[in-house]
Formats: sequence, C-alpha cells, structure tokens
Amino acid sequence: MRQFLEGSRAIAETIKLCKPGVISAYPITPQTHIVEELAQMVANGELDSQFVNVESEHSAASVVLGAVATGVRAFTATSSQGLIYMSEVLFNIAGMRLPLVLTCANRAMSAPISIWNDHQDSISLRDTGWMQFYAENIQEAVDLHLIAYRVAEDKSVMLPAMVCIDGYILTHGIETVDMPSQQEVEEFLPKYKPLYKLDPREPLTMGPLADPDYYMETRYAIQETHKKEVLKLIPAIAADFAKTFNRNYNGLIELYHIKGAQKVIVAMGSVCGSIKQVVGELRAKGKKVGLLKISTYRPFPCKEIYEALKNIPKVAVVDKALSLGSLPPLASEIRALFFGKKQKPSVISSFVAGLGGRDVTKESIKEMLRQLNTKEKTGEFIDLKPELLRENYE
Repeated sequence: MRQFLEGSRAIAETIKLCKPGVISAYPITPQTHIVEELAQMVANGELDSQFVNVESEHSAASVVLGAVATGVRAFTATSSQGLIYMSEVLFNIAGMRLPLVLTCANRAMSAPISIWNDHQDSISLRDTGWMQFYAENIQEAVDLHLIAYRVAEDKSVMLPAMVCIDGYILTHGIETVDMPSQQEVEEFLPKYKPLYKLDPREPLTMGPLADPDYYMETRYAIQETHKKEVLKLIPAIAADFAKTFNRNYNGLIELYHIKGAQKVIVAMGSVCGSIKQVVGELRAKGKKVGLLKISTYRPFPCKEIYEALKNIPKVAVVDKALSLGSLPPLASEIRALFFGKKQKPSVISSFVAGLGGRDVTKESIKEMLRQLNTKEKTGEFIDLKPELLRENYE
C-alpha cells in the first residue's frame, strides 16, 4: 500500500511486520521516533512483543543479545554516542553469531556535540563483524530492513546486520512509500528458527573463553562468512525480494549512468539522491558522468566495485566520515582495490563532505567533479569555511 510517511514511522511499521519478540532501546536523537512508535504499537496491542525499557544503550544491546541467544527475533535502534556506548556488546553479538537487526540513524560524533548527520558513528564500528547496509531514501530504508533480517537469519550466515539511515534526512523526512503487507512479509521472511539457542533442557555455552589455540579460528570463520557466503547471498535474496515486492535491487552496489562515463562519483547514503540529480543535469548537457552507489559496505563488495570502475578514467570518492590522522575510510578501501592492478582509473580523488550535517549541495557535487580535472586529491574537504579555520584567525 502506498503511503505518505515519515521515515521513522515507515521503519517502525516495517519492523512490526517482521514480528520481533523482543524490542529494547534507549532514546537518542534522531533515532527516538522509531522505538517510540514501536513502544506505542506494543502498548496498543498491535504488536505482540516485549518492549524492554532500559537505562542505557549498553543495556539495550545486552537485552536483545539475550533475546536472540534464547531463540527470539529481536530489534534495537540507536545513533551516534549511543551506538558507540553499545560497541562492547556489538562485538559480542557478532562473535556469538547472533542474527540481530539494528537501525543506526546516522549522526555525527561528539565533541563538539552535534545532533546532525554524517556517517562517523557506523563507520567507526565497521570492524565489529556486523553487516552494514546504507539507504538512499525512505523506500530503501524500509526494504533494507526486510533484506537485513533475511540475510542475517540465513543458516549459512547467522550474523547481525546494521541498517544505516541518514539522521533527520531520512528519519524525519516524509516520502511516498510502498509499504509491504503482512502477507508479503511473511512470504519473504520466514519465522526465525535458530540453529542453536540457550535452553535449560539442552544446555550449551555461548561466548566462552577462547585461548590462543581457538580464538583466531573464530575470527577467520566470520571473515570467511562475510567474503564467501554473504556477498553471494545478498544478490540472491535481493532477486527474491524483487519477485515478492516488484522492486529491484542488486543489493551490493547500484550503477547509475556508468556506461561510457569519464567521471564517476562513489558514495553511500542519502547524498546519492543529490548526486543522481547532478548527474542527470550534466548528462543532459553532454557530460559523461555517473554514480556508483554502495548499498552494502560490510561485507565490502570488492569484486563488483573493481569491475564497475576499472575502465573509468577518473573517480571521485565521497566520505561523510573520517579516520582522523589517516585517509578517509571509503576512499582508502576503493584505492586499495586497484593497488598493483593494470586496469584502473588514472585518478582516484578523495573528498570529505557533509560532516556534522553540513549540506552537500549540487554545487558541492559539481565542485568535486571540477576538481577531478586537476591533480589527484587525498581527503580534500569540501565547503570548508575559511573564516573559521585556525590559520586564518586574525
């Protein structure tokens, strides 16, 4: 059914259709509307679930860890400092191979305090073992939650998934959304039947001490699942999704006017909508430009990205996050793909934009494309205000 919905409400309605048995979260801007809606659904009897109020994000993550460990589908959501506060437990959830789904309403990290959007929170936890999906718009945010549960709970995977949506832009934005029906969701997403669970009738141990004789193999197992199982499974599940909902996703990347392009921008999240507008305008003027949108950041679809970009002369990578003291994260991984390869772009420039919610405008995007005509850039900040820089103080 087509509805005009706020992003947070659309996500809450989608989670309701997935029927989690346990929901636990702590309110933090701009994520709060999602769990506020779910709490109301539980209170009204619309959703048969246990909503557990807790005193912190660390406790929320611990509650849903316990729920999934006992064989119950669960859900949580958070942002920024809340996600980082959960981080100890998030490593545990992945290490215990528990298929939880978490919504990260992306928000900048303190200090200074910022409640606005960038990707620093989720990017900082890219090495937890969680899958990470990034939505361009509210429709994708809805759809990626269904895909996330399906992939996470697959018996060949059994790993948690984080659906990342740009704070305020998508959480508080309102769009026309094709909302799935309960019947469609049940057809696409079967009931959760765990391979293993904590049960006093059949005792087992989860997350025990692993000495040096065992620990390394646990890390290897998660890495191999990401590289071999998940990268293969996501396109297959996306194809199954298309059959059920009549919406097509590759699941890993999206190519927009790549064929014949001389310049391509690589990006993730809602900024891709603005980039598509600019690409459309420039192509109407005869400019050969395109976009490669990364939907799945973990596992990183190395082969697919390499094949898409290897014959592109000039590539601009846009990061809405930093690895302070080093190269921007997404740009580092894109450049690493082409190390030692004969077929590769002649220029891979790296740009940092949109930190702390600063607008990435059409002019910002055009400026990146203009700078691709000059010397290769590494971590070039776009739209800095010179008057605020220390070296320009009087």
